[in-house]
Formats: sequence, C-alpha cells, structure tokens
Amino acid sequence: MPALSLLIKPASSNCNLRCKYCFYHSIAENRTTGSYGIMSIDTLETVVKKAFEYAEQVCTFAFQGGEPTLAGLDFFKKAIDFVKLYNKKNIKVNFALQTNGIVIDEEWYEFLAENNFLVGISLDGPKDIHNSHRIDSKNDGTFNKVMKTIELFNKFKVEYNILYVVTAQSSRYANKIYDFFKKNNFRYIQFISCLDPLNEDKGNYPYSLKPEALEKFLKITFDRWYEDFMKGDYVSVRYFDNIITMILGNRPEACSMVGKCHCQCVVEADGGVYPCDFYVIDEWKLGNIKDNDIQNMINCETAKNFVKASVPIADECKECKWYPLCRGACRRERDTFGEEGIGLNYYCSAYKAFFDYAYTRMLDVARLI
Repeated sequence: MPALSLLIKPASSNCNLRCKYCFYHSIAENRTTGSYGIMSIDTLETVVKKAFEYAEQVCTFAFQGGEPTLAGLDFFKKAIDFVKLYNKKNIKVNFALQTNGIVIDEEWYEFLAENNFLVGISLDGPKDIHNSHRIDSKNDGTFNKVMKTIELFNKFKVEYNILYVVTAQSSRYANKIYDFFKKNNFRYIQFISCLDPLNEDKGNYPYSLKPEALEKFLKITFDRWYEDFMKGDYVSVRYFDNIITMILGNRPEACSMVGKCHCQCVVEADGGVYPCDFYVIDEWKLGNIKDNDIQNMINCETAKNFVKASVPIADECKECKWYPLCRGACRRERDTFGEEGIGLNYYCSAYKAFFDYAYTRMLDVARLI
C-alpha cells in the first residue's frame, strides 16, 4: 500500500468565525446535511485504525474545518492515543492542523509542540486587511487574537506557516502584505485565490478575485520574492516554490498544480469520505469509513469518475506554451458547473501574463538551486 494522507473535519462545517469569503460555508449549503456536528470518539478511532490498515511508509493526519479546534483538545489527545495503539507497523506519522487560532490556549500550544504538529494559521495580512473579511459572530475583527496566538507559537516553538486568502480587496495591497509578513519574520507563506461559492458563476461578489487582479498580485509578489531570493533572504512562498520544483523536473506537492485530480480522502465528522476538500457534497461521497475500507473507497466508481472528469483539458491549453507549468491549475477554477463541465481555467489570462513576465527570472532561481 502507498503513503496515505487524510484530511479530517472533526467539527464538520462548524466555525467560531464568520469569514465573508468562506468556501466551506457554500459547500455545506450544497449538500443534504450542512453540518455533521462533532466527530465521535468511536468514529475517530475507526479513522485511525483503518488508516494504518491501509498505509505504508508514511501516514499524515491533517485536521481542518470549519474550525477543527472546536472538537476540543481532548479529542486530539485521543487521536494521539489511537495512533500509538494502531501504528503497529511503526511507520512515519505526520500531524497537521489548519486553524483560525481563536480558541488555542497554553495547553494547546504545549500539545501541538510536543506532538510535532505543523500548524497552518489563517492570517490575511495587516490588521485592516485581515479584519475586512475575517470576523467573528459579533462582527468584530480577529487580527489581535491571531497575532497573539502566533506570538505564543513562537514562544512554545510550534511549527507553523501562514495561509492567506487573496480577495478583490487584498490583491490591491500585495506590497503591503508582503512587507507585513517580512516585518514579522513569517518565512513560510501560502496564498490561495479566493473561491466563489460552489455551483455559481465566478466574479459576482465584492470579495471575488478577478483575473486581472490576480495577475497584478502575482507579478508584484513575485518581484518581491525574487528580489529577496537573489539577496539570500529566502521566503518560502508555496506557489513559487512549486513552480521552481516543476522547472527542475520534479513533481509539485500542491495538488492544484499536478494537472489532474487524485483522491484526497477527506473525512467528514460522520465518517463520510470524499475525494476533495472543494467537493465535499453528496454527489461525490465515496462511502463512510465506518462501513468501508479506504482502499475500496479510493478505487470505487465515484472516485474514478471524479478523477476522470478532471483529465480533459481545453483546446486552448493544448497549444499553450505555459501548459507544462500551469497544467490547467485547480479544477475548481476550471469547473463551470454546467453542461460544459470542466473547461478553461477562469484565471487563464492571469497565469499566461504572469509566466510571460516572470519565467526568465524563474530560470535564474532554478539554476542557482
């Protein structure tokens, strides 16, 4: 059996924030059951047990939401107990947690550090930018709390990276955001393009990221990243790192850059399994881990159809010199949710213009590496 990575949603779509652009909120609205509540300990045990029955070499347990910490620290302590109990083959285990950082206290910090969790914490930039979208149930901004959490991550030596969402608004402040991250010595950064709600036309919300805005953001951010790299002041920006990886002839680690989907194994709180975090809807349910083995779900017809649907590429892509680096990008950006199915990437013009602009310097970086 191969390595296995599970994306587990212990609190389903439940969250203590009301981020205006939340993609999982629209996911929950597009299925029969919006929230499956908190994962039971019995279900958690089944997830861990069956993961080790399937996995070889390495097994990764990544927890996401909603907000996964709402399941409570005792839930995660039980996860560690079950890993110790069922990892009879003594394979390598990785833990990851994606969080908004709101409920994490000192006991959490000690736990995360002790168990070597890699934490992705959501921070959209400086206070005014972050608070424009990342608000709580009282409509208050969350910047101060997140920065306090990061301060304690540093104190307790919790390994973390920054995840920020690029919106119509924040795309105009690429320099300001980059300066803020550098000032705070955030060396590991991931940005993602804001997703519009599932099954809707793109670009119709105040936060919606348009192709021309993404293009400008990519160019400015790359200029800053490249300048720092050439000075020996390296900042890891996941998207750029993956491009250089491909130029060097290696496979990217970001699934959105591979060229087609694979079965990601997303486990909802009730044990339901889905092939992708962006498609946790009834149509693509592979089964329930309480009743099925992981291998059977990965190889079921629904999983095969999900992957198969992502394989065709638009005619324009076939002739594009940048396809070997772009590879059509993420399926959600190509999905028209209509009769046309999966076609040309919504951000095609942005990616073309960006590669035209930056490729020569990308080669410089690749040669130096």
